[in-house]
Amino acid sequence: MRTNTQHQQKLSFDQYAGKYDAWFMENENLLRSEVALVAKVMHNSGRALSVGCGSGLFEYFLNKDYGITIGEGLEPSGAMAEIAEKRGMKVRLGTAEEGNMGTEEYDTIMFNGTPSYIEDLPAAFEKAYYGLKKGGKIVVIDVPKESSFALLYNLAKTVGTWDDQVFKGVRPPSVYPIEFVKDANWRTTGEKVDVMKQAGFHHFNYAQTLTGHPLYANDQFEAPSEGYQKGDYVAIVATK
Repeated sequence: MRTNTQHQQKLSFDQYAGKYDAWFMENENLLRSEVALVAKVMHNSGRALSVGCGSGLFEYFLNKDYGITIGEGLEPSGAMAEIAEKRGMKVRLGTAEEGNMGTEEYDTIMFNGTPSYIEDLPAAFEKAYYGLKKGGKIVVIDVPKESSFALLYNLAKTVGTWDDQVFKGVRPPSVYPIEFVKDANWRTTGEKVDVMKQAGFHHFNYAQTLTGHPLYANDQFEAPSEGYQKGDYVAIVATK
């Protein structure tokens, strides 16, 4: 059963679907940096499912720039799913907690930018575990709660706007839409790893990007690096 939080998130992404893509296109270097991180951890991903694929923007650039195909998605927002399907994806409607991830169907299941919008993360990762083939991998990518971006986002969420004087001189020129900020619940890297371990995953690896201050994140492209201690966008990869 969909909770009030999930219902509100779906309304936001249905209503403001266009804002999502527009923000990324305004922040081209940031987008390129994040796509490069996803490409690094999705190399040789086999049959892959993107959970919370949104508009399929990342999947489009992964295919266009890196030759990585993620043809299937799971997405709760009908407006977002419609855009993703126009970009060539096959999308099933549903939440990460209740949607269909199959049984031992996939080589890779990816959660890119979605953990902060999933209310019951243990349930979502458990479904992913059963949806993966033995030896398959789960890829979890998001803004960590301990990162500079998340600290700014949580402050904006608290005050309810990006226009407060507290952000003068420190917020990026083009900020993530406040509608999406209000709906998010960022988690630390450690919290996500703990939930993944509880679901049965092992052999963890990490990669990161956006290691500078958010104010300058879009100034230039940044190639991904190993680790998780510095990045504002971090990938966690583990094995079933």
